[in-house]
Amino acid sequence: MGASADTGTDVVVVGGGQAGLAAGYFLRRARARFVILDDRAEPGGAWGDYWDSLRLFSPAAHSPLPGWWMPEEPGHEYPSARHVTDYLAEYERRYDLPVRRPVAATGVRRADDALEVATTAGTWRARHVVSATGTWRRPFVPDVPGRDLYEGRQLHTVDYRSPGEFAGQRVVVVGGGNSAAQILAELSEVAHTTWLTRRPPRLMPDDVDGRVLFDVATRRTLGGTDGGVGDLGDIVMVPSVREARDRGALKAQPMAERLTPTGVAWADGSTMEADAIVWCTGFRAALDHLAPLDPFDADGRIPLDGSRCRREPRLHLVGYGDWTGAASATLIGAGRTAKAAVARIAEDLGASRPR
Repeated sequence: MGASADTGTDVVVVGGGQAGLAAGYFLRRARARFVILDDRAEPGGAWGDYWDSLRLFSPAAHSPLPGWWMPEEPGHEYPSARHVTDYLAEYERRYDLPVRRPVAATGVRRADDALEVATTAGTWRARHVVSATGTWRRPFVPDVPGRDLYEGRQLHTVDYRSPGEFAGQRVVVVGGGNSAAQILAELSEVAHTTWLTRRPPRLMPDDVDGRVLFDVATRRTLGGTDGGVGDLGDIVMVPSVREARDRGALKAQPMAERLTPTGVAWADGSTMEADAIVWCTGFRAALDHLAPLDPFDADGRIPLDGSRCRREPRLHLVGYGDWTGAASATLIGAGRTAKAAVARIAEDLGASRPR
């Protein structure tokens, strides 16, 4: 791709993971001219970066993108990250989606009656932009006092791969969500683990998985009066986490007040040494490429009408979490929010609405 602008595009989708592909599916059905820009060298979005043992919360049959059910992974009810990566790669080929990679968007700007997307491979000009960059590129670590003084190893969920390298070590896992529980579960089999959370972890009932969570989120979106997903708890009891609970490994302690050069310390003066700290403390939306549009409010959020940016109606956001649509950061939820976004784009373009 050269450096000259491409002026023949209705829509530029920034991000080639699950949300971007779902948007591409509906854009294809709407007969829009579009391109998907992905900064990765290979298909699969962030799924290729997850730790080795990660599995979905839902069976394959309940984890599809629009149009094509995910095939089952032989011998496993809950698909692995590798299986999801292969599924997304085949999804691209199946629907002949125009993905350009590796192409990183560096800025989206207004250009009269269009938006210009500056990238590492030139500039695209489009009537609409769909941002689907997700959160994996922006891991969040809280500013705990003493973090810069700690002399042991610190890593985030994005850096973790497998427990073997921590065998026999004293490892602190920080965080009260699913990633923390799953990583703690397997680390506790080979290392001396301590789990730190800001509040007591809330384990979901054993019979709750992604199928239930999506149904609850759907009812909530449709105006149901029952509680949301958060009322069920924070941690899905996948088999590895249930096993860790049953052997007593899921005992959390209150979050430490600070880090020391050799470990952690609490407000009551007690301390503990640690060889490594794994921060399972979440992510923030990767939105730096949108800064030239100045779409943020005083709190750093992007006000939305559905998926459409209120400050720039030619910009749409999909796949970043519940604030861009219930369960929109999940495989099955990405399709629903992408369909709604493309329907609005299609209206503006005068194209057919996705069916």
